[in-house]
Amino acid sequence: MRLNNLRLLYNDGLHDLVIHNGKITAIQPSRPKRGPGFHPEGEAGLDFEGSLVFPGLINSHDHLDFNLFPPLANRIYNNYREWGPDIRTNNRAAIDPILAIPQSLRTRWGIYKNLLNGFTTVVNHGEPLDIDAPFVTVFQDCYCLHSVGFERNWKWKLNHPARSGRPFAIHAGEGTDVAATREIDALIRWNIFRRPLIGIHGVAMTVEQASSFRALVWCPASNHLLLDKTAAVDCLRSRVPILFGTDSTLTSGWNAWQQIRMARELRLVTDAELFDMLTVNPAAAWGLHDRGMMATGKRADLVIARPKSGACGLDAFFSLGPEDFLLVLHEGRILLFDAALLNPITENQLTAEDFQPTRPNGKYVVGDLPALMQEIRRYCPDIQFQGMVG
Repeated sequence: MRLNNLRLLYNDGLHDLVIHNGKITAIQPSRPKRGPGFHPEGEAGLDFEGSLVFPGLINSHDHLDFNLFPPLANRIYNNYREWGPDIRTNNRAAIDPILAIPQSLRTRWGIYKNLLNGFTTVVNHGEPLDIDAPFVTVFQDCYCLHSVGFERNWKWKLNHPARSGRPFAIHAGEGTDVAATREIDALIRWNIFRRPLIGIHGVAMTVEQASSFRALVWCPASNHLLLDKTAAVDCLRSRVPILFGTDSTLTSGWNAWQQIRMARELRLVTDAELFDMLTVNPAAAWGLHDRGMMATGKRADLVIARPKSGACGLDAFFSLGPEDFLLVLHEGRILLFDAALLNPITENQLTAEDFQPTRPNGKYVVGDLPALMQEIRRYCPDIQFQGMVG
């Protein structure tokens, strides 16, 4: 497959990408355009007329089976220990109907949420989920502990002799009070064998504490909803790599690009640093060295999008939304495409899979998302699908 006339974020001019066996095999200056459907040397090709291409994004924190919930918070909390019991007590009418939906359906919806936002890899936090042929990479090759406050026997689990090599992902410092900072102290003190820790949230994390972690996942939208404050990543970034996470819709919105722009507007990091939190930083932290950047030999996890008029470079990237996507590839496999590409993809026989149009953006998505929504409604007829109509 050849993807022609694309703009790269950090390069001038137009380039063509050649995809073979799920990998990028060449990145070349674009050849002169020779009309629709032109594909030299027998390569099926698509022309994008200067659209933007970037690596499939990596979401470093989500709870995939929690993405049918609406955001739930009744006030600003001091820490997660206050939030959890509060919503379980006061929001049962919203929680119970969602929990009545089978976990497998809720998980599939969470995977679609990530795909529709341009994430081709998502790290699921929680008990391992049994997922049949997910469209995107669901990373679960780590040890998940919820938190010091809610994970039973966390000290033993962290220091279990049979657990080594893989990182431990844990909510840490999710609060604004002294207790949240002390939880991080306890976690560091009891990490007897110096397991690699990837902290999540870190709102109460100090610069000194940050040095004890392999990475920190920043979830600013979730933090502001519950705590009205987020991690001091402008200070922490000097001691620990920062990754970006959306969290689930239980504490944040469906549209990840609104969250990304929110993070940008905080001005705690540079645009380049924020982009790296979605690409190269998580690839390194989670050991996913075959993705996170566009280079020959890397996995063909790619997003191609139509930039806003006049936008260029990282401004073009940060102005995007799911409605702007033209094509999403995972290991070279087409998962999503814009209606404008229906005829070229069909004529060039670039996929034999079934796709269904989604609403409101009219993108064609692999599988049968409308049927999934109908099945979910069998269990919860009044459910409102965030970001979707139908």
